[in-house]
Amino acid sequence: MSHDDFDFDPVRGLPEVLPAGERMLWQGSPRWQDMALHAFHVRKVAVYFAVITLAVVVLRLADDSSLLEALKPVLWYLPLTLVAVGLLSGLAWASAKTTIYTITTKRIVLRIGIALPMSLNVPFSLIENAGLRTYASGAGDIPVELKGDDRVAWLILWPHARPFHLKNPQPMLRAVPQAATIARLLADALQGKATVSIPSERKVVRFASNILTA
Repeated sequence: MSHDDFDFDPVRGLPEVLPAGERMLWQGSPRWQDMALHAFHVRKVAVYFAVITLAVVVLRLADDSSLLEALKPVLWYLPLTLVAVGLLSGLAWASAKTTIYTITTKRIVLRIGIALPMSLNVPFSLIENAGLRTYASGAGDIPVELKGDDRVAWLILWPHARPFHLKNPQPMLRAVPQAATIARLLADALQGKATVSIPSERKVVRFASNILTA
């Protein structure tokens, strides 16, 4: 019998059964590869170690060391790089595996947390604006700007929060596959026009106008 991290949820990915009149429009999880690249920055970490290693090798060569001596730091930095990238990739995979985003006709629900799972309900009535940033894979981020003064701490939300918005944290559906399509679905849902099916690729995003540049 297979085990699922969401076996104990009343409805998979939701803290409760949806009330009468509310329908689920979409449910999905982050693409872990994009989480690794854009949330846990594994590429930047690998480049950082590569630059440090190259700099040490060049300095040793400039100091008249032999090529063999100059290359010795590679024996140390390469394993460190692999360990760092491996750990961050593992965290990205675990984060994606324990995350479910849900869009209903009335709200967004983020079921997040590796060690301490939590569910965050974001009613449409609290959403001021939504945005979209896509990646080469077609996945992307969909942050939502909230009305009012009620906020969830950025550190509690991370990595499901828009980067650098610490004072006014914005919950974010991160590394969502087919992000443009999901953004269009959310745009229609916010206007009360969404159906159960995901809209066509040719439909125009009318609400998701706050484009991410970070």
